[in-house]
Amino acid sequence: MSTPHAPLVFSTVPYAFAGTAIAAAGGWELGTVERKTFPDGEKYLRITTDPADRDVILVGGTPDDASTLELYDLACGLVTGGAYRMRLVIPYFGYSTMERSVRTGEVVTAKTRARLLSSIPMASRGTQVFLLDLHVDPIAHYFEGGIRPIHVYGKTIVTAAARRLAGPDFVLACTDAGRAKWVESLANDLGVAAAFVYKRRVDGSETHVTGVSAQVAGKKVVIYDDMIRTGGSLMQAAEAYRAAGAVSIDAIATHGLFPGDSLDKLRASGLFGAISVTDSHPRAVALANDFLHVDSTAALLTEHLKSNR
Repeated sequence: MSTPHAPLVFSTVPYAFAGTAIAAAGGWELGTVERKTFPDGEKYLRITTDPADRDVILVGGTPDDASTLELYDLACGLVTGGAYRMRLVIPYFGYSTMERSVRTGEVVTAKTRARLLSSIPMASRGTQVFLLDLHVDPIAHYFEGGIRPIHVYGKTIVTAAARRLAGPDFVLACTDAGRAKWVESLANDLGVAAAFVYKRRVDGSETHVTGVSAQVAGKKVVIYDDMIRTGGSLMQAAEAYRAAGAVSIDAIATHGLFPGDSLDKLRASGLFGAISVTDSHPRAVALANDFLHVDSTAALLTEHLKSNR
């Protein structure tokens, strides 16, 4: 039987796989929730494992509005139900590319989502939010009040995936110069060369690749980006590396979104041997196959949960 001070793990529906994996990795109890959907689309939630006087971990990303609201509703219910500490684990924080306003009138949705989650009642011994490989670091500071944000870096997962894909000798590359600093850090850890592509903006929505920063001829190339959506920028970069003489190209990302038939298009392009992402987004988990390898984040997140108590 678990003790009152042992963590109790809950999850939203899209992240049930992650909640189960984290509970197993930590040796923690998995909480249960009764759910119903009424004919008019309204949701019913009833927490059926008592969270009173428990250290509660709630696992759930924000890949869409429904997932965000379930995360918010459950967190409010768990704190109201007496959880003495609340720890939100958000493997994928949606709207992270809307982290600043570029044009007049644009809503900084990353900030409004953080404000929404910041309005969750504060647990008596505090609330933490664990965020994995944010698109930009400042998003962590959008959370308000007493919430303590903890930015978890997936470097160990990324470097292991790179070695698995390409062995000891390859060039670690990125899709543009904007990611060059992070890719250079990863490359230094791996003891390999780093590369990026130069781009020229044609208009507000189109860019052309004008060059490659490093010698990739005769080399294996692994492209890293924090996120793959449709893969347009990834394919454009891969074409540049192939034209520069790369003998093989694989890709790694922390977050794999792959809307619609994006993954099929990436595979059909013939540019990539394989793509490796984490299970931070439910879509990647659903699409995993021999071309798309999906690594679990459970051990990494559990490690941080145990070290931030």
